Amino acid sequence: MDFSKYTLMKQKLDAYRPLPKEVVHNLHENLILNWTYHSNAIEGNTLTLKETKVALEGITVGGKTLREHFEAINHKEAILYIETLVNENTPINAWVIKSLHQLILKQIDDDNAGRYRQVNVQIVGATHVPPEYIHLDELMSSLISDYASWHNMHPIEKAARLHSEFVKIYPFVDGNGRTSRLLMNLVLMQHGYPPAVLPVSKRLEYYNALDDAHVNQHYAPFLQLIADIVEEAFASYWFALGINHQ
Repeated sequence: MDFSKYTLMKQKLDAYRPLPKEVVHNLHENLILNWTYHSNAIEGNTLTLKETKVALEGITVGGKTLREHFEAINHKEAILYIETLVNENTPINAWVIKSLHQLILKQIDDDNAGRYRQVNVQIVGATHVPPEYIHLDELMSSLISDYASWHNMHPIEKAARLHSEFVKIYPFVDGNGRTSRLLMNLVLMQHGYPPAVLPVSKRLEYYNALDDAHVNQHYAPFLQLIADIVEEAFASYWFALGINHQ
């Protein structure tokens, strides 16, 4: 896949840095809300976009479960944690991955938060069967080691590959999807790309592309899907900056 178009987009955005503070603040607020809403909605959270905004402001939404509120609040905390990792140039390792997951399941399932699963699982609706739990330490160590060796891979492909391979291993009982999308954006942000939000409207396409990658080693549809949402992420910057990008 040719990623040159996205490299040019990054170069164009870099030419406008440092961005105006007002633009940064507005984009940041919108990012947290949209990323949290869509990532949770993909996993079945029923909070609407507006309800998610209210929940993130600390207000309880009537008729919604405590878990759904925690999912919103926790996800925002996980995004802020990722931003800290980027600012401190922290490499991705097992501690980072488990810390991210611990934030996602905090006050929801504290027994399993930040811990690799101790049971074998099947993913509902997927053809791929994740590996047995006894292999998780070895598989995750290999993934982290492999990721560190992907020096010549384009950042978008690195982000997509890490996302896909992480979900293939499915190291946690719950919260794998949210954690994988956070990791994907951590990679993008570490390489100077804007974080990309996978919309809930693409959920079926997303699941099918992942399953195709895992079962048939056919990665092209998933790579294209991630590249498309990265392009959408750039579009938010062009709009905020008043730039006509062709």
